[in-house]
Amino acid sequence: MRNTLVVLLLAVLGAVSGCSKKSEPGGAKSGGEIVIGEYGSMTGENAAFGQSSHNGTMLAIDEINAKGGVLGKQIRIIIEDNQSRSEQVTTVVKKLINQDKVIAILGEVASARSNAGSAVCEAAGIPMVSPSSTNPDVTVDPRTGQTKPFTFRVCFIDPFQGTVMARFTRDFMKFDKVAILRDVKQDYSVGLANYYTKEFTANGGTIVRDDSYQGGDTDFRAQLTSLKSINPQAIFVPGYYNDAGNICRQARSLGLNMPILGGDGWSHPSLMELGGDAVQGAYISDHFSAEDTTAMIRTFVQAYQKRFNETPSGLAACAYDAALILCDAIQRAGSTQPAAIRDALAATKNFQGTTGNISINEQHNAVKSVTVVQVAGNAFKYVTTIAP
Repeated sequence: MRNTLVVLLLAVLGAVSGCSKKSEPGGAKSGGEIVIGEYGSMTGENAAFGQSSHNGTMLAIDEINAKGGVLGKQIRIIIEDNQSRSEQVTTVVKKLINQDKVIAILGEVASARSNAGSAVCEAAGIPMVSPSSTNPDVTVDPRTGQTKPFTFRVCFIDPFQGTVMARFTRDFMKFDKVAILRDVKQDYSVGLANYYTKEFTANGGTIVRDDSYQGGDTDFRAQLTSLKSINPQAIFVPGYYNDAGNICRQARSLGLNMPILGGDGWSHPSLMELGGDAVQGAYISDHFSAEDTTAMIRTFVQAYQKRFNETPSGLAACAYDAALILCDAIQRAGSTQPAAIRDALAATKNFQGTTGNISINEQHNAVKSVTVVQVAGNAFKYVTTIAP
């Protein structure tokens, strides 16, 4: 009798163990949750990016969970702070994959950090969706020209963004002599400056000076003094909001009163806090306009303002869309297996998000419009939308 009980007990334990091994990743073992990772710059020099993106992510996830979740399970986000440092990304992304057992990852804003995270996700076979990294190398390996199988984004890319701003400078502003001040530490800034230059010069414009700085610098007077002697009609600064605000202040203090233009890296209310009157009138490319009267955008803006007591930036809107698209892909895949989610992400077509109608192309990039806005007071005022 005792031997029979032992055999039965071992059989039961074996069955339980077998069921456990067949559980899908991402939390089926943790109360039926689906666990998704997110990494971002929650602290450090780009903290405003990370915080606003995380806000957009959580707003989307909480709305999805309130409607029943995905595949009948609640979504749980595990956030890791990379401290605005590319060298921290590998550590935090490996932690999300190896310890937290996430099935997919959201992040990052900065292209250099998304490139670092993508390398880890590709090696592990875990889908990653960047909300707003615009450098082409994020989804396409520059060495081989091949699309990275597990890496996606929901934003436009720099070749289009740079082209739009160059055409805007020539056609809307009627300028033909522009200076560039780029951040040589950031893939985003270098790439955007290159694409702007290519389009601007192809359309008869001249880049009268292409100067540089390193992100985190605080004194730009040497570069700006040099630009003042050339007297360009405008200055294109494809950097991030924290540096852009300081650059604008120092430019105005030196008597450089020409228009200053930027990219989506300026898209955060902190720009106005840092730049004050110096950033007023600046034009930038962005992912959406909070002034848009479309029903979905109005609902998103109102919900974001109610919860976080501020107007959402374009990066917050991109993060909101990234979370929605990832969850939609999981639902369409009918599975939490990473490969199935990857395939569903690649098949995304005509997804209506807050930042536009989004389709993922063969390079895993979003095909969508660019919105041009102008800094006016404490807001980014809508100017125009330029379609692909």
